[in-house]
Amino acid sequence: MAKRIEVSGLHAYYGGTHAIEDISMTIEPRSVTAFIGPSGCGKSTFLRTLNRMHEVIPGARVEGKVMLDDEDLYASSVDPVAVRRVIGMVFQRPNPFPTMSIYDNVAAGLKLNGVRGKRRLDEIVEESLRGANLWNEVKDRLSKPGAGLSGGQQQRLCIARAIAVQPQVLLMDEPCSALDPISTLAIEDLIGKLKSQYTIVIVTHNMQQAARVSDRTAFFNIAGTGKPGKLIEIDDTSKIFTNPDQKGTEDYITGRFG
Repeated sequence: MAKRIEVSGLHAYYGGTHAIEDISMTIEPRSVTAFIGPSGCGKSTFLRTLNRMHEVIPGARVEGKVMLDDEDLYASSVDPVAVRRVIGMVFQRPNPFPTMSIYDNVAAGLKLNGVRGKRRLDEIVEESLRGANLWNEVKDRLSKPGAGLSGGQQQRLCIARAIAVQPQVLLMDEPCSALDPISTLAIEDLIGKLKSQYTIVIVTHNMQQAARVSDRTAFFNIAGTGKPGKLIEIDDTSKIFTNPDQKGTEDYITGRFG
């Protein structure tokens, strides 16, 4: 079941560096929310706070609250590993496990989570590859290395790996930036299909992509050199791209800066 994310008063730090400041927003279930803004404004940092990947970096810390429905993800009783099972991540560059087969790439997380029995694993692997729109391309070579696929196929394999453990949220950090236009279109089509089951958040530098795939768009920016990133505004994508409330958003979208 896709879930709503409520963020309030969130700050993130790398050691003594204040990376993002006082971010509050609601991310709706079964929708695509895009984060846009110039490089260095904290989009990817904020994305990583949503599943506690940020704190993997030594010296990194977060203040504020991230609620997944009724659960505070930063409560002392919450296991960060459990958070990352519920909120999956797809990275900028495809990162299949290089020594593993296509099948084992998808099954890896399932086995870690205690799924046993070849029949059950077979079912979920096929279901996940179908969900990532990859099954027909790889069904006859499941034992071949995942790293032998094309870039676009590898990224869809990583999406299959992420959805195999049945998360409720999918985070995507510039998932198409390393791909050719045809592979990019395949990923965008896939995002459109997946949102019926998942809450999806995507970071992108591609304005057209944000306009094409997202229901809501959040614009981030920095106030000046050395200043933390801030959320400038978030609204329905159609409004952000045609009639934003903030002049800075309009300037960025129309290419006057950034």
